Amino acid sequence: MIKDRHPSGAPWRNFYGRFKGKALRRTQEILLEEDLDALSPGPVGWDVNPDRENLDLNALFSGRDLWLEIGFGGGEHLAHTAVSEPDVGFIGCEPYLNGVAMLLAKLRRVDTPNVRVHPGDARDVFDVLPEGSVGRAYLLYPDPWPKARHHRRRFVTKEHLAPLARAMRPGAELRVATDIEDYVRQALEEVPRCGFEWLAEGPDDWRRPWDGWISTRYEQKALREGRVPHYLRFKRQ
Repeated sequence: MIKDRHPSGAPWRNFYGRFKGKALRRTQEILLEEDLDALSPGPVGWDVNPDRENLDLNALFSGRDLWLEIGFGGGEHLAHTAVSEPDVGFIGCEPYLNGVAMLLAKLRRVDTPNVRVHPGDARDVFDVLPEGSVGRAYLLYPDPWPKARHHRRRFVTKEHLAPLARAMRPGAELRVATDIEDYVRQALEEVPRCGFEWLAEGPDDWRRPWDGWISTRYEQKALREGRVPHYLRFKRQ
């Protein structure tokens, strides 16, 4: 039984990322004010869904398969993939409001009725997804938390992976891209422990991006600074 709870009813969860960086430009504030509510996946937060009732995915996406992007950064990959996969429904999770505003600007320029955006902790979305409802999930260039004492803050820990695994159906793919070798090590240790199988059969399976990949701003920075991208594919067992 969880005794320590937020006044909203939510269990206390440690969250180490940023919700806001430098001051938002007025144009970004307008995007958040005008576009974000219409792109909500539904009642996700504990304040509006204290009973943690499942989202109605059929109403959201009319029977489309569901893919998640966990921490979409500036939204380059999410916007690109949503346009190229119109028969898939996407939920993007990103707590950093500056990044959310960047995605909203991209979505204004393309036709993407298949995208919903949650500006917060992805674990709150995992709570309200039906079991086995997700066909694919992306974790692209997550915060590396490079110091050893901070490795428990990384996404690739049981605290995050177990609820994600519950939401993913057998055979679904989790795709991870990172330029941090120690993050690769931890992912290869922790992800299989939560019910996933690493799909690599040879070096090219982690050296080369998967089909349809679009390089993100974080990857371009890594390449400029001489770090090597790694692309990992895991199958939910």
